[in-house]
Amino acid sequence: MNDRRQQDWDPRAEEVLSDQLAAYDRMRQRCPVAFSDYLQWSLFRHEDVMRVLDDHETFSNAASRHLSVPNAMDPPDHTYFRRIIEPYFATEPMAAFEPRCRAIAADVVDRLPEKGIVDAMTVLGQDFALEIQCAFMGWPESLHEPLRAWVQRQQAATLAGDREALGELALEFDGVIRQQLATRREPGEQAPDDVTTRLMNESVEGRPLSDEEIVSIMRNWTVGELGTISASIGILIGYLARHPELQERLRDDAGLLPAAIDEILRLDAPLMSNRRVATCPVEIGGRHLEAGERLTILWGAANRDEAVFEDPEVFRLDRNPDDNLLYGAGIHVCPGAPLARMELLHFMAALFEKTRWLSGTDGHPGTRARYPAGGYASLPVEVSC
Repeated sequence: MNDRRQQDWDPRAEEVLSDQLAAYDRMRQRCPVAFSDYLQWSLFRHEDVMRVLDDHETFSNAASRHLSVPNAMDPPDHTYFRRIIEPYFATEPMAAFEPRCRAIAADVVDRLPEKGIVDAMTVLGQDFALEIQCAFMGWPESLHEPLRAWVQRQQAATLAGDREALGELALEFDGVIRQQLATRREPGEQAPDDVTTRLMNESVEGRPLSDEEIVSIMRNWTVGELGTISASIGILIGYLARHPELQERLRDDAGLLPAAIDEILRLDAPLMSNRRVATCPVEIGGRHLEAGERLTILWGAANRDEAVFEDPEVFRLDRNPDDNLLYGAGIHVCPGAPLARMELLHFMAALFEKTRWLSGTDGHPGTRARYPAGGYASLPVEVSC
């Protein structure tokens, strides 16, 4: 990379971090493919993002310094591992998990007070994300509180930009996963028949998965879900608290919820970015990239592109769902999208059933998360049950 490139913007500037989506909207107009030392090449337009997603030969996913299965892989390795992973999110296993998903959603919202102000991120988003993910993986309830403490420490380290602490936290989480592997190996054939045990017994191209590969897959499934599901819940609650007419409409017609959830999360991204690396010299958006230079796909910017979404800041249920990049696109589209959609649907249905109304609090609009997180760090909401 040419380290003498001119900086087009500063992703770490306070005006950017304090309102990421507004800053990205401005950049999409001013400099849609922008360079910075921090993110290298950032893409803000839907068209450019789709080009990168569709051309995985020129724009490689192998942009991580650590093993990331299959997120940071290209074909053919990516293809081999997707064949293992996709069946876990197919129609039959999702139907089998659905009753448990409903029960956990109902249990989380049942803990709400009859009336009062709660932090939606803590008592709803984080609780549900922790409990639903442990249940899906087959992990014990005794992990809920240790994982909650881990999430809080990770958020603090992310906000502080403490790379050393983040590295230590990553190793700590890998240790949690390895402990789950050990507790299943000890009883042998008597190990519980759950997602974790089944994944341990998978093979790829005629050989068993290595522990490193198993840990990587489980890390992606758990750490990613803990962040994005809780962020999604905060975004949904925050939006509906600010838009009472829509809240009333969805309470009256639950059939609109699936499309409404995707549209709200198009407006306000729970996952802010992903990375790619150029495999050869290439032009994109009028800018020249050298081989080896890195790109940052900004989902929150692409999903608000006025060239694709008419009146992009307006909630509409008649948009083409194929344009929404909430779960990505192309060969790297999120395999866990069916699980995430089911979880969010049942959570919102349970929340509407338990509560009569959700409203914002005067003078306390919530604290927005800062890059690389999306959504809210905290969100006070008044609940009436």
